[in-house]
Amino acid sequence: MCSSPGATATHCPYCALQCAMTLTVSGPGAASSSASASVEVSGRDFPTNQSGLCRKGWSSAELLKHPDRLREPLLKNDDGEHHPISWDRALGLIRDRVLATRARYGADAVGVFGGGGLTNEKAYLLGKFARLALGTSRIDYNGRFCMSSAAAAGNRAFGLDRGLPFPLTDLGTARTILMLGSNTADTMPPFVQHLQAARDAGGLIVVDPRRSATAELTSEGRGRHLQPAPKTDLALLLGITHVVIMEGLIDEPYVHRRTNGYDDVVRSVAPWWPERVSSVTGVPARLIRETAHRLAEPGGTYILTGRGVEQHANGTDTATAAINLALLLGLPGTPGNGYGTLTGQGNGQGGREHGQKADQLPGYRKITDPAARKHVAGVWGVPESLIPGPGLPAVELLASLGQPGGVRCLFVHGANVAVSAPNASSVLMGLRSLDFLVVCDFFLSETAAEADLVLPVLQWAEEEGTMTNLEGRILRRRAAVSPPPGARSELWIMARLAELLEAPSSFPDDPETVFTELRAASAGGLADYSGVDYAMLDAELHDAELHRGELHGRELHDGGAGAYWPYPAGSSGTPRLFLDRFAHADGRAVLHPVAPSSSAPFASTPDGVLTLMTGRLLEHYQSGAQTRRVSDLHSTSSEQALQIHPVTAAGLGILDGAEVEVSNERGIVRAVARLSPAVRPDSVFLSFHFPGTGNANVLTSSETDPVSGMPEFKTTQVLVRVHRPAQSEVVGV
Repeated sequence: MCSSPGATATHCPYCALQCAMTLTVSGPGAASSSASASVEVSGRDFPTNQSGLCRKGWSSAELLKHPDRLREPLLKNDDGEHHPISWDRALGLIRDRVLATRARYGADAVGVFGGGGLTNEKAYLLGKFARLALGTSRIDYNGRFCMSSAAAAGNRAFGLDRGLPFPLTDLGTARTILMLGSNTADTMPPFVQHLQAARDAGGLIVVDPRRSATAELTSEGRGRHLQPAPKTDLALLLGITHVVIMEGLIDEPYVHRRTNGYDDVVRSVAPWWPERVSSVTGVPARLIRETAHRLAEPGGTYILTGRGVEQHANGTDTATAAINLALLLGLPGTPGNGYGTLTGQGNGQGGREHGQKADQLPGYRKITDPAARKHVAGVWGVPESLIPGPGLPAVELLASLGQPGGVRCLFVHGANVAVSAPNASSVLMGLRSLDFLVVCDFFLSETAAEADLVLPVLQWAEEEGTMTNLEGRILRRRAAVSPPPGARSELWIMARLAELLEAPSSFPDDPETVFTELRAASAGGLADYSGVDYAMLDAELHDAELHRGELHGRELHDGGAGAYWPYPAGSSGTPRLFLDRFAHADGRAVLHPVAPSSSAPFASTPDGVLTLMTGRLLEHYQSGAQTRRVSDLHSTSSEQALQIHPVTAAGLGILDGAEVEVSNERGIVRAVARLSPAVRPDSVFLSFHFPGTGNANVLTSSETDPVSGMPEFKTTQVLVRVHRPAQSEVVGV
């Protein structure tokens, strides 16, 4: 729906904030091809971004006409190069290879790896395609690298996982906000405006081993920065919780009325008094006590977690500790207070709700639940026995590539695992050992470069669909321009392949038709979308455009503003969860006792060994396959840089700007040294946006959280030294 001729209201293609924007196309509007159209981006008034955009959002349209855009299927020949082929040949080849693989190795030898940036429609149909058209259980997605620990913790505590169980704008009334492991000032800059009230009250508390851009927001009396040693976040949370319990700061009526498990948690935190926690984390005991008391003060308190405390082998337990703290303070489901986790990818929320995860069916249903299987089989019109059981989480799925009994033929949609997966060198070897690799992308990403067959697909401004942002708010993505003639929608690709594979059920390629089926499949599930449709989302936008001034400041003041799931048919959605009950059968939340695997001070590492932390930069997004192609963003950050403390650098003989090697038993990464006191002397920092010799995930481990399957991304032991070129490099050989 366009608010004026040539102008289309939609949302940013990047992070889960899903900032609203307007795309203005010169010429005949949506009839223009993205390859030739001139598209201008402007911010649009919306609760999450309030017309603001970050650098990535402002420059997002540059990719629509980028010369690297894929426009026809590419097949890798015996010469190792990709050559154009027709769509008919490409689809026929896929059919033949899938059938041959299934006949020789079984259906589970075919795998699918999805992405948290796919629309709800594509994520839903991909899960259905994998299970019915391919007949495989082997499907998972890159959200396993992002949200899985927070999701696991939320499900076991609340019975339901939604990133923010309240509208983001609720943060604007808070007096105190505790942020653990999230650098929103760089990763989603428009989010920062929602922290202003807490900053004004001196109540922004940021927990991060680095003095990040978000931690800097606490300066000048705006709050405090707690800088624990890496991998000690869990101990820090137990210390704060110890103070809350032992000094009588809990909300006793709330705990007794709305939770189970209190006594077990009291026993579990008893050994974690502040002085002991200080010896483990490096955070002064005084600050631990002050933080506990500040969180217990009235006036509105929120606890927010991010990847920094979740991307660990104990990430589920760390997120659980944060939830325990929030429950003891009486925050979840209490107006003006709350707990939430900040989803990273654009559709990281919706992408995990409707079938991409190895253990889930649409509506956030468990694939092992007989009632869930019966419901979804009924919607699909197939016998329940045709729906496979649970598959493998992402790290295990990737480890199986090319292995006996593992995946031999892999489809990749919306992911760049050659850069983004842990232990990336091993993953690359797995990709190369496959019998057949199919990658759907609009650029030749590092993963696509490894593919036997690359299929060109649509970009965000060329497609219709829905996304679900970090608040559980269902949004409309709208097409502003036509795609290049050779590109195809992934819905179209799946529909054609399903026909060729003689799949049961129907596979529509119209987004609205797919969404209608998704609504039916989700009905009655935890993530129930049955009461939402395109007409409703479009009508909200239309009403907002007609009554902009009248509606400004109200909850419903732009397209999709009120469409929070669960949204059962006949309801008005659920902006705020848990006001009356939690999603467990008895309506209570569950406190789970957790503990670190070690209580030793983190600093006790071998001499010369540093802890590598990874994360995002302001200029880039995910693996960088898109943002490294935007000239303005690339010119600002064009190479891998190692953030290292000046004292540490001096001890290693490293000067600012020197080329360095960061290494461990898994590989070597080259980077330019950037000396900064923002990082602890025992740690270094690399971003995960760069490929090749700059790929930080060459160093990270494939160790995973036993509950969530989340990889240990944030604390890798490494050695750092000045790079000394080999003789061949010196002479230019």
